[in-house]
Amino acid sequence: MKSIRLPRLYSFLIAFLLLSSCAKDSLPHRRPRAEASAWTLDRLYFGRSLPDSGQVSEQNWRQFLAEVVTPRFPDGLTVWRAEGQWRDSSGTIVRESTFLLELAHPDENESRRKLREIIGAYKQRFRQESVLRIMDQVRVEF
Repeated sequence: MKSIRLPRLYSFLIAFLLLSSCAKDSLPHRRPRAEASAWTLDRLYFGRSLPDSGQVSEQNWRQFLAEVVTPRFPDGLTVWRAEGQWRDSSGTIVRESTFLLELAHPDENESRRKLREIIGAYKQRFRQESVLRIMDQVRVEF
């Protein structure tokens, strides 16, 4: 059996590495597809703690979703229960349960208005100081 010389092995290895680094990435998730649409993905963080030391109950949350959120975004949404923390104005770390609402929607003035209404309604109904909103530009395909 013949043995391959070390310099020849290194030459093949270097050639392989050079050629593979020049290869075009063909993974489908790397290229936006023509059918995908530009949308906005909003994440809203609704704290559950109430000023009187109570919490927004599951029943109150379901009612809020049915009366306020779903009529504005009937095509679909996702809700998670989460635990979060934030620093208040005195520097104290506050921990609380949170409802996380995720909505994907076309980036239109009407959608932004509806989101402001949802945030305002939650703050008023449950006496909240704020609702955190995170927005991402995404591409979606159904």
